[in-house]
Amino acid sequence: MEPTFEDRLDALHRTVVKHAAAWERDRRYPADALREAGRLGLAGMLTPEASGGLGLGLRGTLEAASKLAAADFGFAFALKVHGNVAAGLATSGRGDLVERYLGDLLEARTIGAFLLTEPGAGSDAAAIATRAREDGGDWIIDGEKAWVTNGVAAGLLKVYAQTDESAGWRGIAEFLVEAGSEGVERSGPWHLLGGHAAGICGITLRSVRVDRSAMVLPPGEAFKGAMRGINIARAGVAAMCCGMMEASLRHALDAVTSRRVFGGTVGDFQGIQWMLADAATDLQASRLLTRDAVDLLERGDDAMIACAHAKKFATRAAWKAVNDCAQVMGARGIRVDDGHPLARHIASARLAQWLDGTTEIQNVVIARDLLGRSGRR
Repeated sequence: MEPTFEDRLDALHRTVVKHAAAWERDRRYPADALREAGRLGLAGMLTPEASGGLGLGLRGTLEAASKLAAADFGFAFALKVHGNVAAGLATSGRGDLVERYLGDLLEARTIGAFLLTEPGAGSDAAAIATRAREDGGDWIIDGEKAWVTNGVAAGLLKVYAQTDESAGWRGIAEFLVEAGSEGVERSGPWHLLGGHAAGICGITLRSVRVDRSAMVLPPGEAFKGAMRGINIARAGVAAMCCGMMEASLRHALDAVTSRRVFGGTVGDFQGIQWMLADAATDLQASRLLTRDAVDLLERGDDAMIACAHAKKFATRAAWKAVNDCAQVMGARGIRVDDGHPLARHIASARLAQWLDGTTEIQNVVIARDLLGRSGRR
């Protein structure tokens, strides 16, 4: 009998649970587990069935990401970014590029990465300094990209570059660049607070030559596509924070109900109970905000504000909830070798507040909307 999607997701989840602590301890990129995801068909969750993917839609894809993040946020984030690159290519309408690259992406024989952020242009994505200039029938790309998830192992790079500085964001185009191209240089893996399974690094492009067919989205369309992708990414981070909170709460409950102190259990103390109750409330609120954002995204409505709310709240909630769950477990809560993921989740919950737009940027987005609707801007 053909294994169900749930069977395949459970198999990948078991792999992540088994190896996540070692990935973090050794600061090692989980290339084997990404390839397993490809073999199981899980690298194409968001890719339409007609293109060889699972066609789960955004809701099903983010539910899977939440489950994987409950074991390891870094791995879930790496797989999500890779899957988004595959899905974006499948829906680009570029049959030649689909034929050339999509099969290897869906099998995870080739890993995809998204190159928008730069050392001097983070949340202000329209200010990217990477340039693409025409040279005969080719494009020459020069620039430096930062915070590249999967960058340490990616074989295919989705690169955003400015083709006409005078046009502002309307001059930005999207290119597919093979990482083995002459002039592509990786900085090596960045050593961070946590989340090393995401394989984050910097990538520099020095006079990288690509042919004209490498342009996936032209100026005028590419930046809009990138912004839609960022909204999806923010909802994804919120969903993965829900996974970390749920796992942390489960481990904390097991700990406080089994550890005996002063003639009872740790869970008998009201102070402990209230910390766990607050974590449960924040988890439920984060789920509902994420659900609202996903509903809007799936309907094709403007989801920017809903995604900002979800990402802002869920990352803040995860930081507090995971820390509180570790606190009620006593010193065991911060051990990294005790069979639970809370120490890794603490680091990842902090990292989540920067990924795909900081908390402060979400406030900027929300405040602009508030002031705009009030007629004060």
